Amino acid sequence: MLMSPMMRGTTDNGLLLPVPDADGEPFWTYAARGELRIQSCADCGGLRFPPRPCCPRCQSFATEWRLMSGRGHIWSYVRPHPPLLPGYAEQAPYNVVLVQLADAPGIRLVGNPVSAPDAALDSVDPALLRVGAPVRAVFAEIAPGVTVPRWLLERP
Repeated sequence: MLMSPMMRGTTDNGLLLPVPDADGEPFWTYAARGELRIQSCADCGGLRFPPRPCCPRCQSFATEWRLMSGRGHIWSYVRPHPPLLPGYAEQAPYNVVLVQLADAPGIRLVGNPVSAPDAALDSVDPALLRVGAPVRAVFAEIAPGVTVPRWLLERP
């Protein structure tokens, strides 16, 4: 699959875009459909993220993509302040969370907590964030053809 030039660089406002490799590309394809899927071994069933060609448990190259509920909890969080890359400095300060998935406790994903899928990165009051807070995945198109998971607080 050929990547568009947008997938190799930045958005119009200077935000970095994911650069999928052959192993990770399905993650982004499913995200564009509004699905959170995690790579799993087709032989032993072990989940792995980030995606990679070989299972670290059984060394199998057989892969599946398992649909997740999209629910999890905040494992950690940070509020970055400048100096940052220019596109991010203009939006700072904003929140970044590390989410542990409810149906895959060994998997943690980085993202932004937001008040709505297309809300600004600073749309959640940082006072509402705490380790253990329940969240669920939502998806936002940040550039044409590029959709990323973001996180809504379940009980803000």
